[in-house]
Amino acid sequence: MRVALFLTCFNDTMFPDTGRAVVTVLERLGHAVDFPQEQTCCGQMHFNTGYRPETVPLVERFARTFEEYDAVVTPSASCAGMIRDHHPTLARDHGSATLHDAVTQLAPRVHEFTEFLTDVLGVTDVGACFPHRVAYHPTCHSLRGLRLGDRPHRLLSAVKDIELVDLPAADSCCGFGGTFAVKNAETSSAMLADKTRGVLDSGADVLCAADNSCLMHIGGGLSRQGSAVRTLHLAEILAHTEGATP
Repeated sequence: MRVALFLTCFNDTMFPDTGRAVVTVLERLGHAVDFPQEQTCCGQMHFNTGYRPETVPLVERFARTFEEYDAVVTPSASCAGMIRDHHPTLARDHGSATLHDAVTQLAPRVHEFTEFLTDVLGVTDVGACFPHRVAYHPTCHSLRGLRLGDRPHRLLSAVKDIELVDLPAADSCCGFGGTFAVKNAETSSAMLADKTRGVLDSGADVLCAADNSCLMHIGGGLSRQGSAVRTLHLAEILAHTEGATP
């Protein structure tokens, strides 16, 4: 199986360690991973702000870059959702029949990281060790968009020495929502305050999720409160092994 990593522009710019963690886990499981240098943005920012025809060149580039792979793995539930749910519609409404055919064939081969591990590879124990108290935040895209369900919890539960704790009001939005946090700053801040209160009440040392964008938002709120709670992408927890620096 030919596997490619779609890191996403956000992770590539701000959280490259997450991409390295994905590759570490997949290579540990015996899979080679390509990183096509031509990859850029999935177009989610443009799409969500109403620039839909302008998003088509990014859809074309994505389809061209990843067309030959059997699986495209991304550590971003929001970007996976964008590609699977909206690339076909964009290609149909603003692209060509050829592009629509290409996107329709490619979209089912795009997998969020935890989906790929559990559903495609059929594994939950990836040989990880992480001796910390951890809470999981189900981001809106992972919970309501991709419907990841218990996949992340199954993977985390198999990690050696981890202590999983419940996050109060886990299914509530953190208030990020990309441009929502900018256009509706007061509402976003109020939602963030509720979320950080839940994180602190959980007693967790580390908060993890399937989207670094939400973790960045929550982490910023925790930092401003002087909290020592760390935010870490789920892939980085799964990449840790016994004896590794926590």
